[in-house]
Amino acid sequence: MEESRLLNAIIENAIDGIITIDLHGLIESVNPAGLKLFGYNLEEVIGRNINVLMPEPDKSAHDGYLDRYKHTGEKRIIGIGREVRGLRKDGSTFPFRLAVSEVQYEERKIYTGFVHDLSKEKEAEERLREYAVELEELVEERTRSLKKTVVALKEAKEEVSISLVKEKELNQLKSRFVSMASHEFRTPLSSVQLSASLIEKYAQPFDNQNIKKHVGKIKNAVGNLTTILNDFLSLERLEAGNVEPTFSTFDLVKFSEEITEEMQMIAKQDQNIIYQHTGLQSVTTLDQNLLRNCMINLISNAIKYSGEHTFIEFNTEINDSQCIVTVKDNGIGIPETDQVHLFQPFFRAHNTGNIPGTGLGLNIVLRYVTLMNGKVHFESMINQGTTFILSFSK
Repeated sequence: MEESRLLNAIIENAIDGIITIDLHGLIESVNPAGLKLFGYNLEEVIGRNINVLMPEPDKSAHDGYLDRYKHTGEKRIIGIGREVRGLRKDGSTFPFRLAVSEVQYEERKIYTGFVHDLSKEKEAEERLREYAVELEELVEERTRSLKKTVVALKEAKEEVSISLVKEKELNQLKSRFVSMASHEFRTPLSSVQLSASLIEKYAQPFDNQNIKKHVGKIKNAVGNLTTILNDFLSLERLEAGNVEPTFSTFDLVKFSEEITEEMQMIAKQDQNIIYQHTGLQSVTTLDQNLLRNCMINLISNAIKYSGEHTFIEFNTEINDSQCIVTVKDNGIGIPETDQVHLFQPFFRAHNTGNIPGTGLGLNIVLRYVTLMNGKVHFESMINQGTTFILSFSK
């Protein structure tokens, strides 16, 4: 008796619908969750054929499934292990997952169906699909707008190079571009990136590969656009002479560890950034913003031009005379013939292929390091990697 009461309590309080029918398809019992799902009272369904809860074509086909099973033993009762639709009393339908078990009960067979409502899951999937489409359209729109602006800027540069008057007009155009880019692109790009991350988070329970693929495309596109925008803004400030170093004393080790953690989040699969510090001292005096830009630019290049399952070495050193920053990868390397042009603006080595980039990053690094009275040195070999060394006198 105790076991019977426990079983009844479980059935009565189950969150999924539980329905039993006999060999003729007549309903023998329905738990409260099942009644709520289909919108019936118990008296309205007991003794009726189970197909009253089914829309067409399942409604007409169900008796055939039962007859076939009774004569052949072929288990084709509707919905075994798959998604189906249910018909409510008010005529509306809804999706659910149905599992059916055959039970031997009091010297006869009955069938027990377990009904799990999928309405909320389907609605969430539809919303995610709509969000993905909206975000893709937004990214495409922003990309087209930015490309048009960059093209317009290049065309303006060609025109203003004719005379000093045209050069003055170019400077005005560049200033307007910087102001417009800062306000019109930074906030929308940040919103797109945040929304993509939220979609990726909310989509995890569905394990939908299409959502993951398209969210990845969105995040990569936003990252590329943000890099292009930042490079142009940095170059404009440098060209206008608006960058003045602000020296402060700070803990280089803590500073570098934070950058390592940040960059590890955007590294490729199984790409590991290994940070080490040499020396008993950890405090230095430099411009933190300029140094951060240099470190991030060099580590980003190491990530970009190295493959998966690789190590990127990030080292700092403080000795009696110098502060040294080293970033080393084992990526594609820089061709010897290209190395002399490496720090020129808009220059890219011929072996970069389709890897995205503006050709401005290293030029900006060199100019930032020079502003801090430092020097840049590098060594590279094709397919063996590249090492960049920034050194600052104390």
